[in-house]
Amino acid sequence: MSDFLPWIMSLFAAVFPSLGEPPAPVYAGYVEAEYVHVAPTLTRRITDMAVAEGDLVAAGDLLYALDATREAAALRAAVARQAAAEANLHNLETGSRAAEIQVIDASLQQALADQALARSNLARSQSLFDRDIVTTARVDADSTALERANAQVSQLRAQLEVAQLPARVEQVAAAQASLDAAAADADQARSTLDDLTVTAPASGLVDTTYFEPGEVASAGKPVLSILPPGALTVLFYIPEPERLDFAVGQTLALSCDGCDDGLTVRITRMASDPQYTPPVIYSRDERARLVFRAEARLESSTGLLPGQPVTLARP
Repeated sequence: MSDFLPWIMSLFAAVFPSLGEPPAPVYAGYVEAEYVHVAPTLTRRITDMAVAEGDLVAAGDLLYALDATREAAALRAAVARQAAAEANLHNLETGSRAAEIQVIDASLQQALADQALARSNLARSQSLFDRDIVTTARVDADSTALERANAQVSQLRAQLEVAQLPARVEQVAAAQASLDAAAADADQARSTLDDLTVTAPASGLVDTTYFEPGEVASAGKPVLSILPPGALTVLFYIPEPERLDFAVGQTLALSCDGCDDGLTVRITRMASDPQYTPPVIYSRDERARLVFRAEARLESSTGLLPGQPVTLARP
């Protein structure tokens, strides 16, 4: 008798399926790709496209190059200004050149000889004046010549000392500032030139190229897109009455046409604002109620493709 009631219930369930337990709820969704769009920072003509759609690239691989004629010239000019600033600073820090110092020193030696001659002439004139052989005017003339020779020697000695000294602190500081500014300009020109050779920011598959060599790419507008490995997200919609049954981090079972068994996803995001069911959605339930968009990350490599419809269920 104890087995009769379950047998009757199973019979009714077989004859009248609507009287049995309701099927486990499933949730329709689709696979969406998170592409990396690679765009230039400057508007330039594309001179070389190093990859094609379907190529696998690694981070740092060359993707495309832009016309760098102006930037290369600007870099050469900036490097030249930096070299000139370095030379000017070195000149101020070390004083005059050796050849200039040699010229002043030679002039000083000549002035010293003139000084010695003037001193000798004055001594002779003074001796002759003491014997009443020459006049006072001769002695005064020789005395003036000696004073002039002494002044010339003092002037050249001062010039030689100044030539051997470095520039004043203020001049050196100004030259250092000019060098720093020239170096910054060179770094900026070098960085701008580097930006015209675009490399892959991440590894992955080149999905789409939007330009061809010879076309002008605008700053900020993608030239190509890369699909990194594992950058697939499943988007699905949760009916409003069941929203509290889900939480971020929860694992769901995934199935689709041709998929392997045992695939799972983990919920990574749930929208806080409701929306109406989209007019096109892979759902077998009614479409006229509010739903909440949710995102889930595939937990393993599945071979799924962007846009592929999937079905999710709680395990």
